[in-house]
Amino acid sequence: MARWACRRRCDPTWRVSSSWLLSRLDYRLSIALYCLRMKRTPRKQRQAETRDPLFNQSVEKAFAILEAYGGERRALNLGEIAAAAGMTKSSAQRCTHTLERLGLLRRDARVKRWVLTPRTLSVAHAYLSGYALLEQATTHLIDLNQESGESVSLSEPDDTDMVFIARFPSHKRFFIHMPIGRRLPMYCTASGRAYLSALPAAEVQRILRRSALRQFTPTTLTDAAKILERIAAAREAGYEWSDQECYRGDVTIAAPILGDDGLPVGAINISAPTSRWTLTELRSKLSSVLLETARAASSGTASRLRA
Repeated sequence: MARWACRRRCDPTWRVSSSWLLSRLDYRLSIALYCLRMKRTPRKQRQAETRDPLFNQSVEKAFAILEAYGGERRALNLGEIAAAAGMTKSSAQRCTHTLERLGLLRRDARVKRWVLTPRTLSVAHAYLSGYALLEQATTHLIDLNQESGESVSLSEPDDTDMVFIARFPSHKRFFIHMPIGRRLPMYCTASGRAYLSALPAAEVQRILRRSALRQFTPTTLTDAAKILERIAAAREAGYEWSDQECYRGDVTIAAPILGDDGLPVGAINISAPTSRWTLTELRSKLSSVLLETARAASSGTASRLRA
């Protein structure tokens, strides 16, 4: 112990190396604590778990930064980008610089933060342009929009969410903005439960187990047993409904679009404000035309998607 204390007092190299070691431990501890707060697995651990030699972490980081934006996060500084994307500031700085050089981010001098550029829409455009499901359904969506007088949307599944890929808004005033690309959970949306109603029961159970059943409004269904009951009722009726479960003041009915193999590929929904409709009125007056539209949009869908 005395020898160790003497070396600590007299050897400057030891003092430097020990300081370096402590700084590295502090750094690793701070990253671990950050990942715990964000409920994310540390990046190196995620890579080790995947054990994929072709997995490129740089690409993962770039997309994590782009996905950090949205909603109220319109402009972010470097610290906010690093926190939202789950990386260190140095990694965020390198990725942000690269994305800026590629024209996907730009520095807003007024707020001194990075913002997305219109070029980020090119990926979405490449996905939607010439997409068979969208082309097959568009005419039917327009007809439904004109006949119902309310907002009509087309969505498709992505993991445990439904992503909206087309929307024809009501010509009357409607306060809920639903941009293309908006994603909402399956378990608490009419579109999501309509989609689930056409899946095998085992697959429905797997999706619900992976879903974080949280409450958005006082009427959001979060009890798994009750959600399964609603899915069973939707399977019987051919369509599903939602009463202000994601947004207050919004009632919705939805029906699945089926492929030639009988499996769902998406869903069509009608959304209406509670200022003009009750859920009972929406179901009684518009469910039949919704079902007709879903059947028309389903015709030949699977073969078109394979083509």
